[in-house]
This record gives sequence, structure tokens and C-alpha cells, in this order.
Amino acid sequence: MASEPEDLAMSTNVANTLAREGMAAPHVRRDTALDRVLDAIAWLCKLITGTGLVVLTLIFGWLVYGRYVLNATPTWVEQVSLLLVMLITFIGAAVGVHEGTHLSVTFFRVILPRPLRRLVIALCHVVLGIFGAVMMWQSAKLAIFKWGSLIPLIDVPEGVRAIPISVCGALMIVFSIGNLLALARGYDEDLVPSDNP
Repeated sequence: MASEPEDLAMSTNVANTLAREGMAAPHVRRDTALDRVLDAIAWLCKLITGTGLVVLTLIFGWLVYGRYVLNATPTWVEQVSLLLVMLITFIGAAVGVHEGTHLSVTFFRVILPRPLRRLVIALCHVVLGIFGAVMMWQSAKLAIFKWGSLIPLIDVPEGVRAIPISVCGALMIVFSIGNLLALARGYDEDLVPSDNP
């Protein structure tokens, strides 16, 4: 059985061979200080969304218990769950930008020559960053506009609903810039993970 350094050397050789033949990028790791910071931010976002999902499950359990056992439905659960769904959805979407897990059609991109493929990948990240900027700006305006009214049953400002959208937009900008910098260093997200750790 090959040791781990030999396996790494073998995968590096495969990636570099593909790069020499013009089929892939040279072997580049995503382990710079910036990448570690972005990974930490993504991990924190996943922790927040995971905790939100657990809390969402618990409060719905409380809703069922209150309704059928105590015969006293906790009315606040619906409004809190809507806030949690906003948090889970938008913060999770930002992590998807960082990890490249969003649904995408890469067939056409993969068959392009490497320079054109890199241009298309860069264009995708630029568009994602611009979309994130628009999300951040418009949802911040929405939060400010709605801050004066309260969410029924929980007495929280209505603008709180737009905060996860604004945070998602800001994170999309940051993660898109990180992906563009990795692309500039030669990282090719279309390679299989073993060829491009």
C-alpha cells in the first residue's frame, strides 16, 4: 500500500501531466492564508445554519407537543420558523458559492479549451459577485425601510427578515473574490478533487 506522500505525489504527477497536455491546470492547492480564512468563515456559516436547523426542528416539536398534548398552540413558532428559514437558506446559499455546490451545468464549460474555460469560470464568479452586491444593497435598504414595523407575535422589527439576505450578499462577494483569486493562482475547479485538492 502506497504511503500518503506517494499518493499525493502521484496525484500531483497526474494533474501536471494533464496540464502539460493542455487538458487541465497545473496542480495548485487551495491552502493559502486567505483560503483558510474563507474556509473558517464557511465553517462558521455552516455551524450557524446547522444550529438554526436544529432549533427549527425543536420548536416544531414544541408546536406539536403544545397543540396535541397541552392543547395550547404556541403561536410564536410560525414567525420564528420563518426567520430561521431565511437564515438557513441565505447563509447556506453563500456557503454554496464558496464550495461550488450550487446546481450548475458544467458540460459545456468542461469541453472548452482551458483558456476559454478559465474565462467562463471567471465570468461566472464575477456575475455571482455582482449579484451578491445587488442582494446586499437592496436587502439593506429593505431592512432599513421595514425596521419601523414589528413582526406579529414576537415583536421583532420586520427588517430583521432582510438581514440574512444582506449577509448572504456580502458573503457572496467575499467568496467570489476568493474564487477569482484561486483561479488566478491556477486552481481549476473543473478537475476532479484528487487532481486538485
